[in-house]
Amino acid sequence: MSQELHRSVLLREAVDALVTEPDGFYIDGTFGRGGHSASILERLGPNGQLVGVDKDPQAVEFAEQRFSGESRFSIWHGSFADMDKAAGQAAGKVSGILLDLGVSSPQLDQAERGFSFMQDGPLDMRMDTSRGISAAEWVNTEAEAEMARVFKEYGEERFARRMAAAIVKRRLEKPFERTLDFAEVVKEANPAWEKGKHPATRVFQAIRIHINGELDDLQSALDKSLQLLAPGGRLVIISFHSLEDRIVKRFIREKERGPQLPRGLPVMDSQIAKSLRSVGKAVKANTVEVDENQRSRSAVMRVAEKLAGS
Repeated sequence: MSQELHRSVLLREAVDALVTEPDGFYIDGTFGRGGHSASILERLGPNGQLVGVDKDPQAVEFAEQRFSGESRFSIWHGSFADMDKAAGQAAGKVSGILLDLGVSSPQLDQAERGFSFMQDGPLDMRMDTSRGISAAEWVNTEAEAEMARVFKEYGEERFARRMAAAIVKRRLEKPFERTLDFAEVVKEANPAWEKGKHPATRVFQAIRIHINGELDDLQSALDKSLQLLAPGGRLVIISFHSLEDRIVKRFIREKERGPQLPRGLPVMDSQIAKSLRSVGKAVKANTVEVDENQRSRSAVMRVAEKLAGS
């Protein structure tokens, strides 16, 4: 297997925030190509443990090769939404969970994966190529109104209805099979191009999020993190677009604030069950990292810590 170059975004910042107990149990919920995992292992003591999780069979194969001699590491094939299964007996004792959301560079750079509108390949976009429907199957069969909803909700695309109509009209003549063909139809249906952004960017993002269930998986992973983390354990999440970051920000805020009780109840603030505390402010890549890796420019990292007694 080729070892594609993949630069982990906010590498030092994420690992600094994550690893507070060298002999603790950690979960890298989005292994990718192991950049964060390698750095975490460097910080762990002899009794530390790290479980990598990834939907992508290629990432799992890469992990098995890269860390074949590392007894402190194991890899689990699946979604981070099910990382409680990967944690096994460590549930409630996890020292840190890292989620680096979005698509890895190898997935984007391999034309055959179908994520890119810049290279021609089969219109696939599945992170787990062993299951689920491909992007081609979805755009060739989905109802126009539902397609428009996905583009608007997950891609924040203001011309969603216009693009969905163009896709449906074209697929009646010939089904979509290739990325560049599909991107061209979307591009032609976009009447107002944004400077520096391909006209099909938002639609490709929306389809990828939808067919991979990314936002549902994220919400599930956030909920399970509370069950998995030990008191004092850290949750570190790197988001790459506003939809993800809003979910993360809202989750941390709600768990930091605790359940909202009716006004007038004789309850002290210290009596309200709070489960997280925010650690520091949102972190973004500095100018040096952005210059070296353009994919880091939209990254936002948030950190929270599990409270004792929650």
